[in-house]
Amino acid sequence: MSDLVGDARHLSPSAQEALRLRAVAALVAGRDREDVAELFGVSLKAVDGWWAKWLTGGREALVMRPRGKPVGVHQVLDEAEQAAVRQAVLDHRPCDVGLSGQLWTRRLVGELIAKLYRVRLTEPGVGKYLKRWGLSFQRPDKRAVEQDPQNVRCWHEETWPKIRARAKADGGEILFADQVGIRSAQVTGRTWGEKGRMPVVRRSGNQFSVNAMSAISTKGRMHFMVFTEHFTAEVMCRFLDRLAGHFDHKVHLVVDGHSAHRSKKVRDWLAAHPDDVELHFLPPYSPELNPDELVNADLKHNLPRQHRARDQAELAAETRRFFRRRQRQPHIVRGYFSGPTVRYILDENPISF
Repeated sequence: MSDLVGDARHLSPSAQEALRLRAVAALVAGRDREDVAELFGVSLKAVDGWWAKWLTGGREALVMRPRGKPVGVHQVLDEAEQAAVRQAVLDHRPCDVGLSGQLWTRRLVGELIAKLYRVRLTEPGVGKYLKRWGLSFQRPDKRAVEQDPQNVRCWHEETWPKIRARAKADGGEILFADQVGIRSAQVTGRTWGEKGRMPVVRRSGNQFSVNAMSAISTKGRMHFMVFTEHFTAEVMCRFLDRLAGHFDHKVHLVVDGHSAHRSKKVRDWLAAHPDDVELHFLPPYSPELNPDELVNADLKHNLPRQHRARDQAELAAETRRFFRRRQRQPHIVRGYFSGPTVRYILDENPISF
């Protein structure tokens, strides 16, 4: 489809396609081949070639075709081999298949291919396969090795829908709660420094800490308590007292399996306040199912970085300021429920795994 002359050679591929179609349309309308060549600024050879293609293949013979080799041509791995490698990457860690490391890189995928099929690929070559398979390089979510996937599946498909239905039936409200510790030695954020020399942040050797318990709901509510002692059953009961005082309807509180949550003292408190609070437990080793974990991460990220607390009282005050600020920002509290592992809470339909 060459043999263009004059300015026609500099047309874009799509413009050249349009030129071919218009030229053939003129021939079909009865114009002479010499007139068509002169009218469109192309050679007679080009006109004859287009007409021949039209006669044998119709319009499809005149349209643009992608340049280069079609996808899949001359690939080193066949379709079955590609599918096997892709599934191995999704289902296993490198260390599970006799390689080193916990996370897949292009180099390790290349080593897996070499191990399975005795084929050596460059890292860019491996990258092309990964892209073709619909995979991308991502920061992984972490899971405890002790976590039982069956418990998580049961939570999504049975336990959580029952909690939601129970809260709806008694006109209650569901909150997710968790506790967090904040230490004076904790340093967050980054700072500028000389290249090749790690900056040093000097801090007081007088280390101290405070603890906090918070609870959030999809309505944007946040309730909290900051305390200096260890988290115990007595502290949990105090938090439950404060929480119940804020509501005129029943609270369904979702928490992890901390020993204080399951203590006899807490069970006695719940038995004495059946219309105030009902406790529900997340599956073991599954903090990612609790949106209040995102509150804890937000707290540690947003504590003042320029001014560090000089004593426990200042650290407690800074922590309270954070929670009070978030209480005035219900849109941020609701945003804690939009994370990929807690979005199920907003979904009316149970998630199947």
